Amino acid sequence: MLTREAIPHLLSNGAALLTPEALDVAASKTFHHTIDIYLKDSNSFMNTYFARYFEWQGICRERWFYECIDNNLLGAGGAFVTKRAHQEYVQETFPFQRVDCYLNTVKVRQCSAYLLFRFYVGGRPVSMGYQQILFAGPDKRIRRFPAGVIERVTEYELDLPSDRN
Repeated sequence: MLTREAIPHLLSNGAALLTPEALDVAASKTFHHTIDIYLKDSNSFMNTYFARYFEWQGICRERWFYECIDNNLLGAGGAFVTKRAHQEYVQETFPFQRVDCYLNTVKVRQCSAYLLFRFYVGGRPVSMGYQQILFAGPDKRIRRFPAGVIERVTEYELDLPSDRN
C-alpha cells in the first residue's frame, strides 16, 4: 500500500525508476510539458524561487487535465482538490533554462489519485514531486471521478514494483 511516507521515499530513493526512459516502459502514457524560467522566477542570486516548483506542478497538472483528460472540467459538476503536495529538490535552476515536466499517475482510485511530477533541465533531474488529488462535488463532498475520467487518468499510471506483488 502506498502511504503518505512511501511516496517521498520513492522519490528520494527511486530516481532511476523515475527517468523518462524508465517511464516509457512503466506507463502506457507520460505527459510532457515545457516551461521556461525567467528573471521574475529568481532571487538576487539568480536561483529559482522554491515556490515556482509548486507553481510548475499546477501548470503541468492544468495542461494535462485540459489536453488529456477533459477540456471542460469545470462543467463536470465538481472540481479537483489537492489534498497534499510534496516537492524534492535535486539541483538548482536558473533564468533562461527550459524545464521539461513529466507527469504520471500513481494509485488511481475511484475518488483520488496521486500525480507524480519530474522536472528536468538538459536531461538532468532538478526536482521531483507529487500531489494527491480528490474529486469533490459543488457541495465540497468527495465524489467518484466523473464518467470516463478514471479511464483516461489510468492511462498515465505507473506500474511500480510495489504494485506487482
